[in-house]
Amino acid sequence: MSALWNGLSALSQDILMTLALLLPALIVGALVLRGYAPWPLVRAILWRFRVASALFVLLIAISVGMGIGLLAQERGLRRGTAQAADKFDLVVAAPGSEMSVMMAAVFLQPSDMPLLDGETYAEVAGHENVSIAAPLAFGDSFGTSPVIGTTAEFARYLAEDRIEGRMWQSEHEALVGALVPLAIGEEFTPAHGHGDAAEEHAHDGAHLEVVGRLAASGTPWDRAILLPVEAIWEVHGVSNGHAPERADQIGPPFDPAYFPGTPAIVVRSEALWANYALRSEFTRDRETMAFFPGAVLAQLYRVLGDIRQIMSLMALVTQGLVASAVLLGLFILSRLLHRQIALLRALGATARFVFAVIWSFGAALLLAGSALGLLTGVAAASVLSKVVTARTDVLVTAPLGWGELHVLAAFVSVTLLLSLVPAAFILRQPVVPSLRA
Repeated sequence: MSALWNGLSALSQDILMTLALLLPALIVGALVLRGYAPWPLVRAILWRFRVASALFVLLIAISVGMGIGLLAQERGLRRGTAQAADKFDLVVAAPGSEMSVMMAAVFLQPSDMPLLDGETYAEVAGHENVSIAAPLAFGDSFGTSPVIGTTAEFARYLAEDRIEGRMWQSEHEALVGALVPLAIGEEFTPAHGHGDAAEEHAHDGAHLEVVGRLAASGTPWDRAILLPVEAIWEVHGVSNGHAPERADQIGPPFDPAYFPGTPAIVVRSEALWANYALRSEFTRDRETMAFFPGAVLAQLYRVLGDIRQIMSLMALVTQGLVASAVLLGLFILSRLLHRQIALLRALGATARFVFAVIWSFGAALLLAGSALGLLTGVAAASVLSKVVTARTDVLVTAPLGWGELHVLAAFVSVTLLLSLVPAAFILRQPVVPSLRA
């Protein structure tokens, strides 16, 4: 059986899982409603108690929507961060926190890091298996946009050669990300640091012109301004990485003796196996460390996986409390309906028909609330995605997934089974005293 299950496609497994979770509710519904059509009477009851019914549906919808929205958002955040790190195969930096280096190099969060010297960079860049070795220079900004120094080769790789305008040709030219509020041809002056304090430390002698715009990538680099790394070094009063006789050169090779240092080197190899070999080779105690940002994210995902389990448990508990409140409401409504139910039984309605009416009434509330909750969850996930994207610059999308449908299907089945209890309770009420009341 396990071999048959494993042989199915992921879509088939998800569909069968959803049907299996809904199967108890379908079986109960078929048994309760077999031979009866209680819907006209159920519609009359819903209209008679429309205010209370609407409140119950709204309560269920909010509960279901919160659970679905949070679960979808966690999945969207995981996918968005993975996409942001997709272009960073291997990062070489000075020994320290891999998480800190990843946040600085991949997500462009300001961080103080030690520098790698020219000899180390030359060794990395000159390795036979390295196709790209891009030094990164952080620390400057323009408005809310970080200014990053790097190489033209890495800029092209980052944008997949989709650049509106042209590549820089001198150290006084720059490329901007898709979300940077600078047009091609505009000039700007970067400042040292980030935030409000950066405005007081503008590099007045540096006037840079925007000559190109990178295609949107859905990553924090969409808000970055890219310069030749030589421009960053020179504006801070250090050598530009080249010997005096080649001072006008832009890009590698760099002269180790004039290399001011870089906090991180983004390394790419055409062969997957070579990346693992490079990581082992450049991971040295007290000298360098090399790591895969994707592996660091995987560690973070394990934490997020625990959070997802907690969130799922919280959603189930919340939905269970709401289901309990709905069942309590059905008990209360049953007290209000006791005369009508007693009249039905006095007119000859069978106990099973009365049971079907009360269960159908509860099922209608639960199904309507679940359907509305599904729409609420999709809307909530969309709003949360926009907020997270605006705060982190990581493109987060949270469409409805099979995991959320599985949670909803389980909720529907459990609550429809529990709805049998108030329906059975009503049948235990005596007919004659109810009519006299």
